[in-house]
Amino acid sequence: MITAAPSRKTTGPLGQMLIASGAITADDLEAALVEQARTGERLGVVLIRRGADGEHVARVLARQLRLPHATAPLQSDPAALELLDRELATRLRVVPLSMTERGLRVAMADPLDMAAVEDLRFRTGRRVEPCVATPSAVDAALVAAYSAHAVSDVLTKMPGAREDDAGRDVSPEMVDSLRRASEAPPVIALVDLMLAQAIQQRASDVHIEPAGATMRVRARVDGVLREIMALPPHSRGAVVSRIKVMAGLDISVKRRPQDGRCAAHIQGRELVLRVSTLPTHAGEKVVLRLLDSSDAGQRLDQLGMSADLQAALARLLCRSHGVLLVTGPTGSGKTTTLYGALSALDRDRRNLITLEDPVEYRLPGLTQVQMHPKAGLGFAAALRAVLRQDPDVIMVGELRDRETVEIALAAALTGHLVLSTLHTNDAASAPARLHEMGAPAYLVAGGLIGVLAQRLARRLCVHCRAQRMAHADDLAPYGLPARDAQVFVPVGCRRCDGTGYRGRVGIYELLVVTPRMRERIVRRAPADALLELARAEGFTTMGQDAWLKVQAGFTSIAEVAPLLMQAELKGAICRSCGAPVRARFDACTTCGVLLRRRCACGARLDDGWRHCAACGLSTSPASD
Repeated sequence: MITAAPSRKTTGPLGQMLIASGAITADDLEAALVEQARTGERLGVVLIRRGADGEHVARVLARQLRLPHATAPLQSDPAALELLDRELATRLRVVPLSMTERGLRVAMADPLDMAAVEDLRFRTGRRVEPCVATPSAVDAALVAAYSAHAVSDVLTKMPGAREDDAGRDVSPEMVDSLRRASEAPPVIALVDLMLAQAIQQRASDVHIEPAGATMRVRARVDGVLREIMALPPHSRGAVVSRIKVMAGLDISVKRRPQDGRCAAHIQGRELVLRVSTLPTHAGEKVVLRLLDSSDAGQRLDQLGMSADLQAALARLLCRSHGVLLVTGPTGSGKTTTLYGALSALDRDRRNLITLEDPVEYRLPGLTQVQMHPKAGLGFAAALRAVLRQDPDVIMVGELRDRETVEIALAAALTGHLVLSTLHTNDAASAPARLHEMGAPAYLVAGGLIGVLAQRLARRLCVHCRAQRMAHADDLAPYGLPARDAQVFVPVGCRRCDGTGYRGRVGIYELLVVTPRMRERIVRRAPADALLELARAEGFTTMGQDAWLKVQAGFTSIAEVAPLLMQAELKGAICRSCGAPVRARFDACTTCGVLLRRRCACGARLDDGWRHCAACGLSTSPASD
């Protein structure tokens, strides 16, 4: 019987086989074993979460156990699906692939789960033949195989509770009716299924909104919204009430926004849901932010940072004091970067305290403090209290007001490393923003050590991306080299749901505050002056980083077009070879092409100048 296969003699430990195949390094294995000892999970699960290729791990595991390997996407025989109901398949995390009169072939992420194999054999009366598949492939197949049937089945069982008026609060007599409807098994199943589909599609947010005669459910995947479900209007009250009950919100209130949070266990993953409601003319709109604790503490090299930027950032994190800011718009991944920085610090020998509103992820080795402004615990008050707790590193969720800014900068001057976020469009604008918030120039110049600005772009699917030749005329509008260049474009396949993109990659620029820059900050120099100095000292802009990632195949030109078209990019890329240009050089250090004109006195001349601004000598564009 094939269920005994895992007990056969294997060809070697999984970790050593993965090292031999080149999938991981010895350091990766050592770190994964430490995490496995702490979490008790299977080694393969830990390795995949830490960035190992899931299909590669599954193939090696299948070879070790001498079992078949089922590649994604998994295809199920309808007859086999009928043999196993959705509840059992989801609970055991198995996908029925095919069946015979006496046997059942299933795909499993954990083929060593003998209890699941025996349960299937007992319930089906057939010999179970397990195949090894990745956890993501199993989850995707479960949703694809059972979701359509499940939704229609749930909707037919939906309680027919009377819908209250969209613009009115619920009357007291209606509260009990809505509460009963929200607790009905079909409603609970529908909300669970909705969340399961969103998780399966790697969604960061779920939008539930009235749309004409239906209720539209959309998921934000890789930064873009896509519709995953359409519900009839009579289900609106029950579904919204169910989510409100989960988040501890008042189901009788519909005319004012509400915010809440709750924990959920979905497809074997522990999630935190941040729930926000908004009254509209057609009814309440609900948005759920899905936070997965396993996303916390990602290594900085997993976020798309170049080796040079990682090294520069590591040097800043090694400092004993100073303020390091991460800037960017909402949804640009600032919190993830901060947690990546915290995970890179020594949490055993240093006292790390975070002040957050809300606490989004749990990271071992940290003291995490949740803000409660209504109770008088804001960032400023909490920061004062933390300074009496002998901290080494303090992470402040966001610098929102003058008081918090001044305390954070003063803490940096008294020997503390402070990490925080700020809303600015680029790194060079951060000092000016701190000045606008009322921070004295001497505090900003003395406390600030670096600013990391970032954006997120959709990552090209590595399975279907294609290389194309981009013509110079097509690149010219972006300020890119006036020559043809090899770039990558999205194509679309099953692994990326036909979009051509899967996941996101960070675009970064790191401004390190040097002594010369401190002098300009003290004088309240504008952002343009700081940018000019930074580029003279070797600063790489987000536009340059975006172009490098386009050339490397991480993303496409269309995804980073706004960054490429920024005015600050002009002259920052060599018109001949496309390499980033450092402002202190007159010629490209890569290909040697002359980039800037110089007067006989040595002063730099801008294009079109007929006289030197330094010495007044007559010149012409052709004189150099």
